[in-house]
Amino acid sequence: PVPAAAAAGEESPAEGGPPDHSYSLSSGTTSEELLRKLNEQRDIIALLEVKMKEMKGSIRRLRLAEAQLREEIREKDRLLHAASAGTRKRHGL
Repeated sequence: PVPAAAAAGEESPAEGGPPDHSYSLSSGTTSEELLRKLNEQRDIIALLEVKMKEMKGSIRRLRLAEAQLREEIREKDRLLHAASAGTRKRHGL
């Protein structure tokens, strides 16, 4: 069987390829190292979840602000249209 790294077209460090990334595992990884990496990944995921919630809140606030601005524009357009129609009537247009 072909190793997953070779199947993906990647070279393993033993073959002189690029060094391991911080998230990759070598064949001699101890359970302590695995646990440390797992905890690091959990911390990263937790931070990403917090950031996603913050972004969702920001998006929600932006959508509300957009809706309010659109309503203000509609109201100003109505007022301009009404004023324009009134001016035309006074001038006989």
